[in-house]
Amino acid sequence: MNIIIRKMDYEDTSQVQNIAKTTWNATYEGIIPLEVQNKFLKSAYNDEMMKRRLERSIVYVAEVENKVVGFANYSTVREGGIVELAAIYLYPEFQGKGIGTALLQQAIEELDGIKEIYINVEKKNMIGLTFYKAKGFEIVKEFDDEFEGHILKTVRMVMKI
Repeated sequence: MNIIIRKMDYEDTSQVQNIAKTTWNATYEGIIPLEVQNKFLKSAYNDEMMKRRLERSIVYVAEVENKVVGFANYSTVREGGIVELAAIYLYPEFQGKGIGTALLQQAIEELDGIKEIYINVEKKNMIGLTFYKAKGFEIVKEFDDEFEGHILKTVRMVMKI
């Protein structure tokens, strides 16, 4: 399988929105109520927010056979070389094929001055936790997070570069 990782173009917006919705619904079924998921997705991935993501952060997409199948959203590098990883989302059928790793590696290679990558993961998101632990992320703290009226059990992790 030939995987191409590139910076997101605005024309990729509808594909990225679809990946976010599909992945959220599959990952958080039974963890986060569907109405909470839908409210979040509508606010965080609407066209205006996607435009802001492109202007204010770094978004990479993964293409397989000319189809966008995943994306990763990073903050810019902050003081001390800190980067926040907002999301790595892949269509479920493309998970476990090295695409998430490629999206992570792209940021490590391209973002100047990067020293640490932080991510917040829902504690019951075993797919995400397993992936991040396998990549060398370590848990730094756990906390409750109010999210659209729902309490999430959040795990904060860091990867030192």
